[in-house]
Amino acid sequence: MTLSIPDFSRASILVAGDVMLDRYLFGGTDRISPEAPVPVVRVRETDDRAGGAANVAVNLASLGVNTTLIGVVGQDDEAAALKTVLKQQNINCRFEAVKNWPTTTKTRVQSRGQQLIRLDREEQGEAGSDALLGSLQKALKSASAVVLSDYGKGALGDVSAMIDLCRNANIPVLVDPKGSDFDKYRGATVLTPNQSEFESVAGVCESDDDLVARARTVISELELGALLMTRSEKGMLLVEASDEPVFLSTRAREVFDVTGAGDTVIAVLAGALASGESLAAAAALSNFAAGLVVRKIGVASVSPSEIRAALHQRGQGGRGLVTEVDLAAMVSEAKLQSESIVMTNGCFDFLHAGHVAYLEEAKSLGDRLIVAVNDDESVRRLKGDGRPVNALQDRMAVLAGLAAVDWVVPFSEDTPARLIQMMLPDVLVKGGDYRPDDIAGAKDVLKNGGEVRVLAFREGHSSSNIIDKLRG
Repeated sequence: MTLSIPDFSRASILVAGDVMLDRYLFGGTDRISPEAPVPVVRVRETDDRAGGAANVAVNLASLGVNTTLIGVVGQDDEAAALKTVLKQQNINCRFEAVKNWPTTTKTRVQSRGQQLIRLDREEQGEAGSDALLGSLQKALKSASAVVLSDYGKGALGDVSAMIDLCRNANIPVLVDPKGSDFDKYRGATVLTPNQSEFESVAGVCESDDDLVARARTVISELELGALLMTRSEKGMLLVEASDEPVFLSTRAREVFDVTGAGDTVIAVLAGALASGESLAAAAALSNFAAGLVVRKIGVASVSPSEIRAALHQRGQGGRGLVTEVDLAAMVSEAKLQSESIVMTNGCFDFLHAGHVAYLEEAKSLGDRLIVAVNDDESVRRLKGDGRPVNALQDRMAVLAGLAAVDWVVPFSEDTPARLIQMMLPDVLVKGGDYRPDDIAGAKDVLKNGGEVRVLAFREGHSSSNIIDKLRG
């Protein structure tokens, strides 16, 4: 399946569930305590991150989704720390603060890449769950999808009523379940258990066929739309009521920490669905994203730029028309992978054989080729009235279809100097009769240790000549 990245900014998703603060203490250790046979960690850094349902919200916000989070917290310093983390992600928080109730906090001590111990501070119960139902009802009107993240801490005590509210409002509701009682999730659009959780409800499955058959039974009995099951190193399994099951192989090449991977799965799944993707395409994208997030330590998230760069690296996409912001992130990611960047620019009003040969030669000078394209107004200033013949989006779409081209980005100035200064390619390429010193952006590239190359255009090919012949 060819993966594509939707426009996540079109989605508005409401997340409800058990919010947590994940606190990491990092430090070195070089001795054993004289008080007990345990290592002594000299804490050098403290990192607060969002956990549980809050991590789902962070994953959604990282994708560019308009995200609202409701949950239960205490009236304590940990709640304030969690709100600070979420505010930095522009997440709209609607917390119910309960007196004499601790904000669920998990403190992990890390040394030399290893987790030595985890300390949990929490109370289990349904404090504040009644208020969450009312909060969800008020927030539904602006949501294109709802995610219910159940970590068994009590915030979703009225989960059945929440699902009913979503169904009555005709809003998709995705649930990350907890425990062996799936009946309370009846009517959910998608349920995302791991295989162990599923088998605790449906029984141990001896084969993939058995797994699919029992999944269909659960879907029928609980009136679900679908089950997306995570299967550790086996990847994922998507089962719908009638369509063929989809087995998705694992995408992870390195696994450092699986903490919060399920949050990434349901976040990307919900974001893609709410952005117009099919369930199968959304599931495939969430599987790919999960393979990226397990390469990071602790609860983490992925951005569209990371996904796009990883897709391109594996020959599965991640190329084409991009914004300056996304391009900067992908160039940075590519350089971290020791890939060399080549950049060129032009109007490309009529793409012809000369252009194709030129771009193929440019691509041969590095690993990634960026083509910056003058927008319509700048072409008009440079070429005169009547140009361009083809609009910017059409010109960019044709360029993006070439095998040699990785990224196509527009610019509005007469020259791409500003854009080149931002990207600082390893090789700056220009076609025609130029001296390197006269090429826009050349000084910045050379100062950064890069190279400037002038390539000869193939004779007999010119956009202007083509236009003259057509007019004649």
